[in-house]
Amino acid sequence: MIYVIRNNQSFGPYDEQTLLSYVNDGRVLCQDKAYSQNNPINQNTVGYFLKQAGCKPKISNKGNIFQQIKTIGRELILPQTILKRKEWAKDKKMLMLALVGLAPAFLIRFLSLVPFLTYYSIALYFSLIWGLFFFYLFKTNQVKTKTAILVFFLTQAFVFVLWEILGLPHFPFISSVYALTDSSNILFRMLGFIFGVGFFEEMAKALPLLAICYQAKEPIIPQTLVFYGLMSGIAFGVFEGVGYQMSVNNALDYDNAFFMNVARLTSLPFLHAIWCGIAGYFIAFAKLYPKYRLSLYLLAIAVPSLLHGLYDTFGWGLIGLLVTFLGVVLLTNYLKKGVDYQSILSK
Repeated sequence: MIYVIRNNQSFGPYDEQTLLSYVNDGRVLCQDKAYSQNNPINQNTVGYFLKQAGCKPKISNKGNIFQQIKTIGRELILPQTILKRKEWAKDKKMLMLALVGLAPAFLIRFLSLVPFLTYYSIALYFSLIWGLFFFYLFKTNQVKTKTAILVFFLTQAFVFVLWEILGLPHFPFISSVYALTDSSNILFRMLGFIFGVGFFEEMAKALPLLAICYQAKEPIIPQTLVFYGLMSGIAFGVFEGVGYQMSVNNALDYDNAFFMNVARLTSLPFLHAIWCGIAGYFIAFAKLYPKYRLSLYLLAIAVPSLLHGLYDTFGWGLIGLLVTFLGVVLLTNYLKKGVDYQSILSK
């Protein structure tokens, strides 16, 4: 005799022939858990016990395929609620699913006549996904959505003014540092990327964080400013990525252009975010412990600039990938060591 387990409840006992009839009728599944009356500890499936008894289930179809579809009914296949807009508005899960899944297709279709809007809109789409991911990992009670959005667009405004209007990389001294990035000497090239590209880009990303701290009406904890730093980094990655996609990437062959466009929407904004998150960490401590502000402000720019410069020097090679991983390790460990920093800086 066999007992059948479903929803943690036992039913039966049934002899093998009765159980076989239930399986053939579809009332019991071969995958349902079961056990023998003689050995309750040894649980297995209904199919296992039927096989042991030499019984072979044979489930018959209820009518042909058209009769089955008729039984299922039109309402279950094409619900009338899909035609009612009010029902859509109530179904937030459906709207979120459609937004996340279909937004790129709609953006490409309706903005394709203006390349910049297409590139920028797709970049915003990926930025939103990154932002939600970072919010899930780093949110605090101090994090405000309006502030995060402000940081995102403020960073791009700073970058636009500094790079496109003022032409920061073309300033006399700065341009000579940037020029080192084209050197055939790897040491000079590294210096150019660290003290040129890395330093000035990390400074630009840190400006909104300093503005937040200046306007804050309460002390900002490090994890909060890390989140805003991540958002600033994503914003910079978007601005830079759109520029590269419309210029440098267009000159590449199909395969390289494809991979670089993907990188400009995913990994590279992520790297900018991690580096600026580190800056936010040290800036927060500089505000919390002003006696050490000089060294903490230096670390806020020096550590991201070093990581940034080393990555730009070695690119996607093994050393470059190790540098990117080091950035993630540093940020996560900084957050873990927050209490230790507080105990040292409060002396």
